Amino acid sequence: MKRRHLLGGIALGTGALVVGWSVLPPRQRLLTAQDLPEVNGQTALNGWVRIGSDDQVSVVMARSEMGQGVYTGLAMMLADELDARWDQIRFETSGFDHIYNNQSVAADGLPFHPDDQGRVKQFAQWMTAKTMREIGLNATGGSSSMKDLWLPMRQAGASARAMLVSAAAQKWQLPETECTVKDGVVSHPSGKSARFGELAALAAQQPRPSNPILKTPAQFKFIGQATPRLEGQSKVDGSAVFGLDVRPEGLWFACVRMNPELGAPLQSFEASKALQMPGVQKVFAVDAVKGSTAGVAVVAQSTHQALKALSQVRTVWGTGPAAAWSSAEIHQHLLKGLDSNDAHTYYEHGDAAKALKSARKTLQADYSAPYLAHATMEPMNCTVWLKDGAAEVWAPTQIPDAARHVIAKILDIPKDKLTLHVPMLGCGLGRRLELDYIAQAAHIAKACAGHPVQTVWDRSQDMQHDFYRPACVSRYSAGLDDQGQVVAWQSRSASQSIAADMVARLLGAPAAGPDKTTAEGAFDQAYEWPTSHISHSTVQLPIPVGSWRSVGHSHQAFFKESFVDEVAHAAGQDPLAFRLSLLKNHPRHARVLQLAADQSGWGKPLALTPEKRALGLALHESFGSIVAQVAEVSVSAQGIRVHRVVCAVDCGQVVNPDGVAQQMEGAVVMGLTAALHGEITLEKGRVQQSNFHDQPLLRMGQAPLVQTHVVPSDAHPEGMGEPGTPPIAPAVANAVFALTGQRLRSLPLHFNQAPL
Repeated sequence: MKRRHLLGGIALGTGALVVGWSVLPPRQRLLTAQDLPEVNGQTALNGWVRIGSDDQVSVVMARSEMGQGVYTGLAMMLADELDARWDQIRFETSGFDHIYNNQSVAADGLPFHPDDQGRVKQFAQWMTAKTMREIGLNATGGSSSMKDLWLPMRQAGASARAMLVSAAAQKWQLPETECTVKDGVVSHPSGKSARFGELAALAAQQPRPSNPILKTPAQFKFIGQATPRLEGQSKVDGSAVFGLDVRPEGLWFACVRMNPELGAPLQSFEASKALQMPGVQKVFAVDAVKGSTAGVAVVAQSTHQALKALSQVRTVWGTGPAAAWSSAEIHQHLLKGLDSNDAHTYYEHGDAAKALKSARKTLQADYSAPYLAHATMEPMNCTVWLKDGAAEVWAPTQIPDAARHVIAKILDIPKDKLTLHVPMLGCGLGRRLELDYIAQAAHIAKACAGHPVQTVWDRSQDMQHDFYRPACVSRYSAGLDDQGQVVAWQSRSASQSIAADMVARLLGAPAAGPDKTTAEGAFDQAYEWPTSHISHSTVQLPIPVGSWRSVGHSHQAFFKESFVDEVAHAAGQDPLAFRLSLLKNHPRHARVLQLAADQSGWGKPLALTPEKRALGLALHESFGSIVAQVAEVSVSAQGIRVHRVVCAVDCGQVVNPDGVAQQMEGAVVMGLTAALHGEITLEKGRVQQSNFHDQPLLRMGQAPLVQTHVVPSDAHPEGMGEPGTPPIAPAVANAVFALTGQRLRSLPLHFNQAPL
């Protein structure tokens, strides 16, 4: 009885603590646990900005720059509130502190519909943000960087500005309210003025404002204006440092060859010839770590020597569960998932099954999408230097916190003995959310203690040992009444779960709850169906899967927007008018769709061209941003050609219009590459593609003209790194149908018939 009362008291006390903690606001994100030290004469005013006596302003970057322009966008927000000049701005990567954790990426990952504004959703997002502040990760992903740091970066700039004003007022013995800040200078009507650099040391001694006053949109100087990329010049002149550019003194290079069967072991190897080759230092086995496949590593004085020696290593590979699976069997397994009884319902409204049975006309169609590799421009690499019980690491990663933890554990050193640098990433695309290549590099460096070692994967290893976008199938059904109006909408898809796979390999634990990414793009859209039911069945396969740019939206948008077009055609309606009729209570979506249509000339005759062309459109919301695209397409014996893509986007407050246009252009090119060419196939657990000759990228001569139009908004900024990718495949497929009358329901899009 005593024990029962004791446990009950503990439970009640714990519950009270949780409830009490939950109602408190999330803790501040302005100050680090330990004040940032002075570096090179620069004084820190908070956890995000240092100012030097030379007037240079260093903005602390807590997100990875992988081509998306995040350094520039974050710096713009802080510089605007600080009232600095743009030529004063520099950047430095952050250290490790809770204020740098990404709160938005986890909150946005909860499986709620965007239209749901109920208390359960609000509480779940609130609690998730608070939890991520305390025990989360500094992660770059989910198109969340600008959204997550919109307030912290602005508050950091405004707070620093207030402290500079306080310093000036104290120095001049004048009221703070009479001082103004502009272009890096604090001034007073009396004629007194001081540069930031002259005030920084004194400003750091001022009380930090608890609620710094932020600018109104009308006062913005940088935000909303086209601004040159902060790191752009360094990429032009070659001074930008990527992972492969790291060259510590005495560097060795390691290359690996892993079992071509995914997840299978190495039985034995013979390396006598390799060890006799010039420059070769070591040859040894590498175990499977964090989802990688076992293999052999060669360490040499150059990558060329290491790769050449690898070709002389004789290996005996083992086999594993993946050997039972080839692409044909995988596809059949996914189709069985469409008929399983364990599908999770992500969204339902009314009784769609009943409405479908009573419909005057019904439609059904199956769609499919293959596995996709990331094929980042910079292959996987990591440099590790273990020496005298400490380590220095250069890891191009999207999750530096997790990388630091794993490396320290493998090297068996305290985390405070590990210095981690995050250079620029030559593309991330979700691939660098993984830790396999980093953990592998740490094991290799441990075997070469005393020497810095750069582990580099060649393109074939990168292509054949990726964490692929899941292959997916989907079955759509719809019902129409006598007037051609939709009365029912149903979809079920089947694929592996990215979240389940990632949690298992990174944390060694099973994932809890439904994985939003499996069905995102199908259940969380704005169309106002009278009745609807959207579900997903998770299947188990021994093929490693991970986040690919726009994740589930990348294929679910193709399924959904293609079938919307099919239903519009069956109803005898124009695809644009049909969509608009389903968006009466979603004016933002309708505005974006109408803008894309107007700018593309939808409904008007196309200009005369040597080949026959047609337009196709698609509308899709992802990562908080609404994107409509219209593709102008022709078909010939050489295949599908996309000549022009008109994009309209509502992403909330635009920070850098140039950045929005750049992201849309890059997303269209990547999305077209996937739509026309992207496909990873397997034969007995072995990936068949190895390089760009059999997994081609869109060439410059094939790239369309991309025209981007932004809907003005003062809403909270939303994601832009990924939302441009999902709509392009269905827009192209819908244009092909308009041109030829043939529906293409599988990716990549293959068309071998002459146009009608």
